[in-house]
Amino acid sequence: MELWYTEKQTENFGITAKIDKTLHTEQSDFQKVDMIHTLQFGKMLVLDGMVMTTDMDEFVYHEMISHVAMNTHPNPKKVLVVGGGDGGAIREIVKHPSVEKAVLAEIDGRVIEVSKQYLPQIACELTGNPKVDVQVIDGIKHVMEHKNEYDVILVDSTEPVGPAEGLFAKDFYQGIYEALKEDGIMVAQSESPWFNKDLIRRVYKDIASIFPVTRYYTAAIPTYPSGLWSFTLGSKKHDPLAVDESKLFDPPGTKYYSPHIHKSVFRLPKFVEELLK
Repeated sequence: MELWYTEKQTENFGITAKIDKTLHTEQSDFQKVDMIHTLQFGKMLVLDGMVMTTDMDEFVYHEMISHVAMNTHPNPKKVLVVGGGDGGAIREIVKHPSVEKAVLAEIDGRVIEVSKQYLPQIACELTGNPKVDVQVIDGIKHVMEHKNEYDVILVDSTEPVGPAEGLFAKDFYQGIYEALKEDGIMVAQSESPWFNKDLIRRVYKDIASIFPVTRYYTAAIPTYPSGLWSFTLGSKKHDPLAVDESKLFDPPGTKYYSPHIHKSVFRLPKFVEELLK
């Protein structure tokens, strides 16, 4: 008998992967947490039935949510990741030599522990790195309580349902603005241009109403809806399109991001450009 995992990404579309075992399953205080092993993508972390990350393609998301902002800011010393309990964004952030402190604010501690156990190559910096501060807390509350403190803030959220719904609100983006220093930068994952058009329009409009510089970029992630994923960057001062690519830090061990593609990711297909008008 063959076993297949299917994520129903819309009412009429989904992705499916053949699996050979379930490694872990539990109901945390916030969501259903599953770790399965797929024959195509290796281990797969699934939260409330939605794919979060896999062995095979995790590097794309984690590199692209992190390094664009980190390489746009001239000297990022203190960085916050809201969500991101698997630790992948933290792993990429601490590659930058300027970083003195990287804070992870994850509401569900079980995601952190399950990731440490089953995805050690992703969660490798969550234990033992003196620069990393792991806090099992409500990221929204943390942002609202820390003013003018961070150089970069990354919103590494699940889809806008359940505990992550508030991470897509305009009030939260305003709180991020206030938590950033005078030249701070934020990035939020902003879903699929194919399936989340209304959300993308709203998120871009909200961030653009708060930040003087707002940019939208994409990356190819095969296990995410449609394979085309997006991020929205808000900056108080620095424009990612104004950087000198020849002077950008080239993070060690990356497989997707490089200084060479830093600006090119902002070149959008016409149908995606139309979403932002």
